[in-house]
Amino acid sequence: MNNSVGNAGRLLWAGLRALLVLTVVCGVLYPLAVTGLAQLAFHDKANGSEIKDASGKVVGSELIGQTYNLPLKAGEETASPDLKWFQPRPSNGLGSNSVNTQYKLILSGATNRSGDNADLIKWVTDAKAAVVKDNSTAGYKVKPSDVPADAVTSSGSGLDPHISPEYAKIQVHRVAELNKLDVAAVDKLVADHTDGRILGFVGEPRVNVLQLNIALKALVAAKG
Repeated sequence: MNNSVGNAGRLLWAGLRALLVLTVVCGVLYPLAVTGLAQLAFHDKANGSEIKDASGKVVGSELIGQTYNLPLKAGEETASPDLKWFQPRPSNGLGSNSVNTQYKLILSGATNRSGDNADLIKWVTDAKAAVVKDNSTAGYKVKPSDVPADAVTSSGSGLDPHISPEYAKIQVHRVAELNKLDVAAVDKLVADHTDGRILGFVGEPRVNVLQLNIALKALVAAKG
């Protein structure tokens, strides 16, 4: 009996020591080491890939898209886009936070609608008509065939911060006109903020909308 109690005590003490050691190693030392290495080697990425404006204020992240809308008017369910700015990909179709109404949450995810879904077809058709209308100016007309896919469809997450160079370029004339800028100057902004394929062959060329709009704001301020 005494041997059994002693053996059980030794096993419990061994288990407790293992628990304490593993807690310190895995719960304290390892997270500190990984955090320290990340801060030293990948400081910007470890802190959320923050984007700062000319004043040094954090205005967003390279990884999460933003909307550029006018203030919501009385009776409106959805705010209208502020067309002075380059617009991102659509992020509608992801539903709304109807469970917890105390907080406004950012919803992420795909619509999971098939290509022949009536709602999806209507969204794409309406979005294409809006892109054509919004981006046509007196001297520049957008044709439906000019509208790229990313202008009328959301990404898999709905939070994509990038648009294609083609979508950025069809917005150039509208942005230049509304901000009283030269088309060539705005077109150069797009070219300067177009990132190529990773390693030359991975992915597609892309434009980070937030970074582009920060540069646009600086251009408008310099002109003004």
